[in-house]
Amino acid sequence: MGILSGITVVELCEIFQGPVAGQSLADFGARVIKVERPPVGDPLRAGDFYAWQRNLMSGYFAATNRNKESVCLDLKSEAGRDALHELLKGADVLLNNYRPGVMDRLGFGYEVLAKANPRLIYAAASGFGETGPMADMAGQDLLIQSISGIATKGTSQSAEPNYLNVPLTDYASGMVLVQGVLLALIERAQSGRGQKVSISLFDAAVSMQSLEAASILNYGYETRWFDRSFNFAAKASDGWVTVLGFFRENPLQLICKALDIPDMSEEMQLKTDKEQLARREEIVERLRPHFLPFTAEDTVIRLQKEGILCAPVLSYEQTLKLPQLKHNGMLKKVPAEGQDDLTVIDHPLRLSRTPHELRRGPPKFGEHTDAVLSALGMSPEQIRAASTGGE
Repeated sequence: MGILSGITVVELCEIFQGPVAGQSLADFGARVIKVERPPVGDPLRAGDFYAWQRNLMSGYFAATNRNKESVCLDLKSEAGRDALHELLKGADVLLNNYRPGVMDRLGFGYEVLAKANPRLIYAAASGFGETGPMADMAGQDLLIQSISGIATKGTSQSAEPNYLNVPLTDYASGMVLVQGVLLALIERAQSGRGQKVSISLFDAAVSMQSLEAASILNYGYETRWFDRSFNFAAKASDGWVTVLGFFRENPLQLICKALDIPDMSEEMQLKTDKEQLARREEIVERLRPHFLPFTAEDTVIRLQKEGILCAPVLSYEQTLKLPQLKHNGMLKKVPAEGQDDLTVIDHPLRLSRTPHELRRGPPKFGEHTDAVLSALGMSPEQIRAASTGGE
């Protein structure tokens, strides 16, 4: 029994932002009913081209939809909308990441649903917010990276944007949405009433840069963390190592000691981190050949011994093989019908007395339609009409 056992969540979400929020609630015991539209459901099911072409479960879908039930409803049909209204009467939480205005046009706006179920927590995730001058813009992680300033945060001096091939604002906003839902559940226990919870990709992306915003808004300068100390990337014999001068008065002296070379800080009369940062390009060029005899692993060992912050630069494939990841329990096997178990990343949060648990793997499209809708008293004919639009 998870900590959220007894909580029913209806999820009208696709791709990553909303589904990762639903999965987080499901991992800790909530019953999450994912409502998918015909004919194929969440587009993420087909987004994993390798799996799709081989009729296998999408790895992407499996990564964000374990512990859920799947119900197919055609919300363009009256029968489908009626079924969803019935489902929501007994729900504690509604998650949706439809574009602003869509839920209202379908008849599922907050005011309508709050009147039918005053205890419902209505959680809405969007790209830029539900109102305002940018509300109608399409919200996608790479676009949010672009417009939020994240794409300008690379360490390169090039004016070209630097995109991260990781949907970080999707994940961040999804986790903030979970936080909002949990707070609303706590408040409901006191007041007996639900409320609306909102988050956008854009607001999450801006909030992730709160420290940088403080320097710009208050003192007119931009904080670039890599350029605040004698920091650089060193090329070892078999890869790269990130070397940081943070928190060291004379990092160059310690680096030279680690490399078994004469103290360049003494030779160049650069005794402080600030002085070394001012001539970083010149110093790094001189240091470069002294890193090449060592492997990245050996370089890290040597630098850490002298108190220099450092780490190897790994591909994500290499990261997934690190013993620490396995030790932390971050790799989880989930069942997938008709094929071998899939390995996905587990929820990162650990609770000592009420841990999260795996109850089921990712559902097949519409797998639980009959069971869920028949429990609402619907006949097979009504279920068919709701899930296919009467076709």
